[in-house]
Amino acid sequence: MSSPLLEVLDLKVYFRVRGSLFAKVKAVDNVSLKVFKGETLGIVGESGCGKTTLGKTILLLNKPTSGKILFEGLDVVKLKGRKLLEFRRNAQMVFQDPHTSLNPRMTIAETLLEPLREHKVQLNDYEEYLIKEMESVGLGSEHLYRYPHELSGGQKQRVAILRAIILRPKLIVLDEPTSALDVSVQAQILELLRDLQRNHNLTYVFISHDISVVKYMSNRIAVMYLGKIVEIGNSQKLYEKPLHPYSVMLLSSIPIPDPLVSRSRKKVIPQGEPPSPINPPPGCRFHPRCPYTMDICKTKEPPLTEVEPGYYVACWLYAHG
Repeated sequence: MSSPLLEVLDLKVYFRVRGSLFAKVKAVDNVSLKVFKGETLGIVGESGCGKTTLGKTILLLNKPTSGKILFEGLDVVKLKGRKLLEFRRNAQMVFQDPHTSLNPRMTIAETLLEPLREHKVQLNDYEEYLIKEMESVGLGSEHLYRYPHELSGGQKQRVAILRAIILRPKLIVLDEPTSALDVSVQAQILELLRDLQRNHNLTYVFISHDISVVKYMSNRIAVMYLGKIVEIGNSQKLYEKPLHPYSVMLLSSIPIPDPLVSRSRKKVIPQGEPPSPINPPPGCRFHPRCPYTMDICKTKEPPLTEVEPGYYVACWLYAHG
């Protein structure tokens, strides 16, 4: 297998709790993963699991507490000056809410010209180039000199996506890119993202709480719980037969149109509420809610174990030792 485009190693992102000298929110805690060129890695989990923090930290929008973020083999945490600017050009983000991610005082043309000018991209005719790019995301020249408030939610998100790809980056982090949109528009945006990925050979990190959407978009899925990855592997296998009890719980919470898959899927009913990321439980973080808890789960954290080639689970039901 080729070298990964992105590799995250033992990444930790802790936030200090306001008003406390010692308490910290462990938003991302010792996470490692790889993303290969041209693929889509989905990251899924409940609200508060750390998936958005992980996505933002990959792009250095959050400062990591420790660990490494390797992009094409270079640790981007240590980059400065021209090399950091080059990384910024090659790694972009699409945010969840297009209403807040676009500057209301800038026209769409100004919004799209900003990254081109910041990275000193020289073009013979900027307007002609922008019109062509607008057409590639389903918008016309008539939208170019409008302001964000004059566009619909779906049109705004198309502009946000175009702003992210206009520099032809290698990696795009998509943070819940359809959750703020109507259902009919969501499907159009997902198809647009797939078309753009094929046309420009893009690599995606796709973040969502909706595992059905993640499965549709992703080659592989990483399941996060309370700051940690508990399962990662092929999206089809994980969707049809998840192994970690938390992954099973996520799949049990959505309606399944295929009765054969529905009958074969194990049901897990979680106990209690998710623990606080400020003071996570010892051992396996899911053990207070897991119906299969053993003594070792309460004291020792399970390693992310490869149960078959390329498929990993952090659970003592599958780990050794």
